[in-house]
Amino acid sequence: MQKKSLTPEKILLGIDPGTNVMGYGVLRVRGNKVELIVMGVIDMRREKDVYLRLGKIFDRVSGIIEEYLPDELAIEAPFFGKNVQSMLKLGRAQGVAIAAAIHHDVPIQEYAPLKIKMAITGNGSASKEQVAGMLQKLLHLRDNQMPHFMDATDAVAAAYCHFLQMSRPTTDAKHYSSWKDFARKNIDRIK
Repeated sequence: MQKKSLTPEKILLGIDPGTNVMGYGVLRVRGNKVELIVMGVIDMRREKDVYLRLGKIFDRVSGIIEEYLPDELAIEAPFFGKNVQSMLKLGRAQGVAIAAAIHHDVPIQEYAPLKIKMAITGNGSASKEQVAGMLQKLLHLRDNQMPHFMDATDAVAAAYCHFLQMSRPTTDAKHYSSWKDFARKNIDRIK
């Protein structure tokens, strides 16, 4: 007789939006333990028509959702750059991925790139390589398990960031803007 786990399981899908290459990663969460199920990319570089690329994003994200049945989606928010056209294209790609999740009734949480990098490395200006290296340690991945495209590890980072946010207590949580703010609000704890 197989023993059932008392710890509820949650499947998280992370997406790193892109119009040429879109990363995805799926994590299994049991309590405070996280394991990688799969990571990869949706490569659209051969498709020249921008609208067909968007259709491919919808189809592939829908397929990933149907295969892994995620409980929640964590998606990286578009960053604000100087090239408005690039931002618009990225926003479209993100919107189509979100539409696929909505179509499958998957709740969505969006995270800024800075927040994801801070959550994974503790450094909001960390490089893609630093994020990938930290994820490799956190998820105990061998070198041969690391992907060629860092868009995949960026997607896993979004999902892992969401895991970290989920595990933070939300009731009666105290938030501090600085060490000075902490000291002011916790005068009885200072010696």
